[in-house]
Amino acid sequence: MAEARQAAVGVSLSRLPKGRDAETAVPLPYAPATAALRERCPALVEVGRWEQCIADAETFTAQWGEQAAALGWTVRDLFGLHKVPARPHPSYRRLSRYEQPGLVWLLEGRPVVALTESTAAISSPSGTIAVYRKDNKPPVGPFGDSLDDFEL
Repeated sequence: MAEARQAAVGVSLSRLPKGRDAETAVPLPYAPATAALRERCPALVEVGRWEQCIADAETFTAQWGEQAAALGWTVRDLFGLHKVPARPHPSYRRLSRYEQPGLVWLLEGRPVVALTESTAAISSPSGTIAVYRKDNKPPVGPFGDSLDDFEL
């Protein structure tokens, strides 16, 4: 059974980096969130943005996941979403406010080029750098509905 899973995953479990989930090769602190994200598109998020977020989450966690965990970036800092109001207005968009979504929702295919305890530098195609500040955000409600299925 383990050999079949190794072949399906494409990595040898004996060579799996320490602290990584065998199914996804994502650093363990973020493995449940990435798995939940892959399962279904969160309510009131466009499918294209969800698909891009999955790709960005995989790229980010592969390159920066271990460092992010060591620097104290939480699942909410990376994957959080604005709580859907009880009766959202027809124009309501869950990703419309910069200070609400987690970092991976804002990447939109752009790479993170530097990471600190409180910031991520994001490069744009034109070469400009945008700085995401995780701590200068108002408090938000519980995780988005795509992340409610696991315990933190």
